[in-house]
Amino acid sequence: MDLDKVKIFRNRKGFLSALDQSGGSTPKALKSYGVDEDQYSSEEEMYSLIHEMRLRIIKSKCFTSSRILGTILFQGTVNRKIGHEKLPQYLWNQKQILAIQKIDVGMEDQSNGIQLMKSIPHMEDSLQEAVANGVFGTKMRSVIWEATPSGIKENVSQQFDFAKTILRYGLVPIIEPEVSINIPDKKQCEEILLKELRTNLDSLKDNQNVALKLTIPSQNGFYTPLVEHPRVLRVTALSGGYSHNEACIKLANNPGMTASFSRALTEKLKVDQTEEEFVAALDGSMESIFQASIT
Repeated sequence: MDLDKVKIFRNRKGFLSALDQSGGSTPKALKSYGVDEDQYSSEEEMYSLIHEMRLRIIKSKCFTSSRILGTILFQGTVNRKIGHEKLPQYLWNQKQILAIQKIDVGMEDQSNGIQLMKSIPHMEDSLQEAVANGVFGTKMRSVIWEATPSGIKENVSQQFDFAKTILRYGLVPIIEPEVSINIPDKKQCEEILLKELRTNLDSLKDNQNVALKLTIPSQNGFYTPLVEHPRVLRVTALSGGYSHNEACIKLANNPGMTASFSRALTEKLKVDQTEEEFVAALDGSMESIFQASIT
């Protein structure tokens, strides 16, 4: 593990740009960008179009380490290049931005109020490749739909089991047990989740440090105990379906949480914008997210 990069990740002001749209979320991201499904006829074309959008963001003159701490990338994007450098190397060498790789491969069907991650085939081979590509950390997502104590316990346990494997490769795992923002018992889910997260964090060794990516809580400051936990490098927030403005307002009311936004970052970007218009829209989005992250 690169301790200098760990210090940057823990201490530098900034937020994570989540550019890791995969099979299920890519069509929605493209549609928001102004690319309808009738404009591509294969998965390969779809991924090429979303990659073009990602490159346009990453190469933008306003996309710098002054506000961007790290970028979450889809595995297929990690292996693409800008010039002669793979994206993680380009991000670090040219922009001093940390690369984080989405490591999960989707989720199982909902059961017992949760969706667990599918088993990750050839996980250790993927982790070796990530290290070779200059990746700093990983991200993996599961979802909580109901306040079922046994389900949430199983969800968090799976996240930490995967995290311990990732840690062996010197990568920082970002643990993401998302709580849906649209459920009636969201607050009860968060209470159970906090308990399970603290139990699992307390079981880690002194050299096993992780990050968290969580839904912005119903009660302001509710996750402060996680922000202050010695095994947590950073607590980040997903936008979870909130609009850009709503996500920023909610985040600003939770000191210590840093944005890790995807849709809320890109919702004002359009494929037919001029470069000047695109940069202005991206710059405005990043500035409001950055301010919400450091408030």
